[in-house]
Amino acid sequence: MRKVLIVEDSGATRELLRAALETLEVIEVHTAVNGFDALKVLPRHRFELIITDINMPDINGLELINFVKKNPHYKDTPLFVVTSEGREQDRDRGLLLGANEYVVKPFAPERISELARRYLKL
Repeated sequence: MRKVLIVEDSGATRELLRAALETLEVIEVHTAVNGFDALKVLPRHRFELIITDINMPDINGLELINFVKKNPHYKDTPLFVVTSEGREQDRDRGLLLGANEYVVKPFAPERISELARRYLKL
């Protein structure tokens, strides 16, 4: 099973992402409700893909990306941003910090599963 971490404070979006990924039957989905929660979960598993929102309480998605990309265990792990922040400067900042993909809400669940399939080489 390929492990994926979803970091999203919205329960509805978290479940939509989970459902999109679980169509790929070789994926085991783990979730975190914010960046702080993600920092507690990351050391417990070896995730092969991380998907994060930007706007979250405590530690936001940009801070999380910065942490993940500086961590030797996760620096090469594909990371997607899924957010309502659609401005070009937000997209540029997320990609500059190390995100591989930047998806603006609302999104088609098929897009998430297609990206996951490509990055996880399924």
